[in-house]
Parts: sequence; C-alpha cells; structure tokens
Amino acid sequence: MSFEPLGGMRVLDLTSVVVGPVCTARLAQYGAEVVKLESPEGDLMRGLGGQSPTGQHSGTYLHLNRGKRNICCDLKKEGAREILDRVVESADIIVANMRPDALRRLGLDHETILAAHPDKIYCLITGYGLGGPYAGFPTYDSVIQAASGIPGLMAVRDGEPNYVPMVIGDHVVGEIAAGAILAGVVKKSRSGEGTFIEVPMFETMAAFVLQEHLAQHSFVPPVGPAGDQRLLSPHNRPVKTSDGWIAFTVNTDKQVAAFLDASGKSELKVDLRFTSVAARAQNVREWFEIRGAPLTSQTTAEWLEVFRAADIAAMPCHTIESLRNDEHLTAVEMFASEEHPSEGETIVLRPSVKFGGEAMSALGFSQPKGWENAEILSELGFAAEEIERLTANGTLVLGKGANR
Repeated sequence: MSFEPLGGMRVLDLTSVVVGPVCTARLAQYGAEVVKLESPEGDLMRGLGGQSPTGQHSGTYLHLNRGKRNICCDLKKEGAREILDRVVESADIIVANMRPDALRRLGLDHETILAAHPDKIYCLITGYGLGGPYAGFPTYDSVIQAASGIPGLMAVRDGEPNYVPMVIGDHVVGEIAAGAILAGVVKKSRSGEGTFIEVPMFETMAAFVLQEHLAQHSFVPPVGPAGDQRLLSPHNRPVKTSDGWIAFTVNTDKQVAAFLDASGKSELKVDLRFTSVAARAQNVREWFEIRGAPLTSQTTAEWLEVFRAADIAAMPCHTIESLRNDEHLTAVEMFASEEHPSEGETIVLRPSVKFGGEAMSALGFSQPKGWENAEILSELGFAAEEIERLTANGTLVLGKGANR
C-alpha cells in the first residue's frame, strides 16, 4: 500500500546509534525521503550488537536504517562545507542527536540553521534538556535508564538494580521525537513557519516512570507510598507451568473469578480481601502472591486453552528464538527475507502499522556507507567531474560494498 503522508518531504538525518535512527526510520515509513549523512568512521551501531559477515551492518543497524539514502562525507575535508550547505538547504526536516557543542562547531546547530532557514523543522534529541545542569553531558540508554529510576524499580522488586535488557529509552524517545516532528509538520502546513523541537531523553523517561510510580505521592500530602505496588510485587512475573512459563493478567472482578475457578482456588472468590478491585488494591501483596503461584499441574499450552476459554489475557513467555516462530507473527507476515547488496540474505521485519487495513511497505535495504553519494550530489547540482574530484580527495567516502 502506498501511504505516504510525508511524501515529497526530505529529512536530513544527522543521527546515529538507536534513538535518532528510530525517529528517522518512522519518518521514512511515513513516506519522507531520509538522507542519512554519515562520517567515514560510520554510525557506531554498524558494529554494535554483533558483527555482520562484512563488518558493515549489525542486525540492529539493518532494521533501524531501512529506506534511508546514505551519503558518507568527511566534514574535515575541502569541499565538505558546500555539500553540507546544499543538503541542509534541500531538507524540510533536520534531525540530530549529536551533542550541542559538536553541532555548533560544524555550524549544524539549530540556531545557525534556523537563522538562515526559518522554514525548517529542526529536531534535536538530547540526553538532557538544554536548560538544566546536565546539558551537554554524554549519555547512552543504560545511563538514562539508571538516571530515570528504572533499575531502581528492579531493585524494589528483585533486591538489586538492573537494566531492561533492551535500549527501551532510545526506542521510546525516538518514537516520541517522530511524533513531535509530525506536529511540527502540521504547524508548518498551517502557518508556513518552521520550528525548533527539543526532545530530551532524561526528562522523557523520568516522566514515563513517574506517570506510573509517583502513584500515591501524586497527592499533596501523599496518601500512601510511591510506586505502583502491583508492578513492584516480586510475584509480578511470568508463572511457571509444567513445561515452561506463561504470562497472564487478571484485573476485573469477572476475570479474577474466572482465574480462581480455573486454578482450583474457587473458595477465594468469597474472600473479602479479593472480591473487588479496591479490596485487591488494599491487599496487593497477598493477591499477587496468589496470582503468581506456580501452575505446574498442566503445560503452558493446556493453561492457554483454559485461560482463553475463560477470556483471560494470556500468552506463552517467548524466548527470542520462539518469538521468531510465533504462529500469529507468521500468519500476519511479520517476517520476510531479502538479498542485501553486501550482507547476502537478511531477515526483514514488516512495519506493524497498517492504514486502511493494509500493511505498509518494508522499504529498501539499509545502505552501505556512501551508497548514494553520486546520486544525491548530482541532484544537488554537483557536476559529475566535481563528484569524482570530491571522491578522489577523500571528501566523499565509499564504504565496503558501496563500490557500485
């Protein structure tokens, strides 16, 4: 299906690793032409999370940079400034997650660009908001997780702090940044004016944590402890079955009654500690201990059948390997494969969003460094001989696999 609300708009992608590429990948899915400007050293994510056969693309890089045109330029070389100026001028949207000082040194900070081009939409994804004492500090997802209290939640539940074993902050903030840019596009469509958008990771993730866990400290004075006691219960985890693990949730009175019947605890349906939402909230520790007790009398598949018959939300607790073979994901054609120009056969993840009941395109492959150097510069008005000269003097760089 061709659903391209951002069709005809160009995004200059000055991002790397995960948070920025998540943002620009979403814009590409919505039809924007994304031009990723990469240094000769390359996006760090090309080598993180496991090497590819050529060392040019990690699996994560492959998935986060689909549908983006790649230009690789050494900004320290002669001729780079003109390339930058022309790419900036051609772009409708600029997205950066470099540190502000580095952007200023390159003349790619929002003040410089918007002074020259007030109609641009400029989104800066920062570690910490520009107005606070942490502004400009280096950071990565794990540091943001810790600063925003996520490992602290694990410590309450498990006795020691730990990270969520995926870069959850990068993904959340990247998607929020994409949404903010879409709001900027709407504003521009109405007023013709560009805008500066700042999306700080720390403040964003701190708000995510506090929306749930400020809890009874949301009131002045507090009316109880901070933290959602359900989520912090050590029993709030997948439940052991006879052959594996299962995840289920029961919240309504009807669901609770069905669960108690199914698990052989029907006598608790009349226990006043558990007969209503309010009662279970007052007795959350005892309730979650009951809810989290092992279910080893049957297999995971058998419990799924029981729970689904009772309309209880339940799913198997997948591993990475079993998730790849989930029957639902297979039926909705989540996975495909393609021949990558430098990496051979690779797995493609279909975008999960549908419009009009139809799946969106998975877009083109993640490109080796410099894959579209010549094409993009030609579109910007550079003559063929000038492109050849800029390539020969090292301003334009071709990565392995990009020598087409």
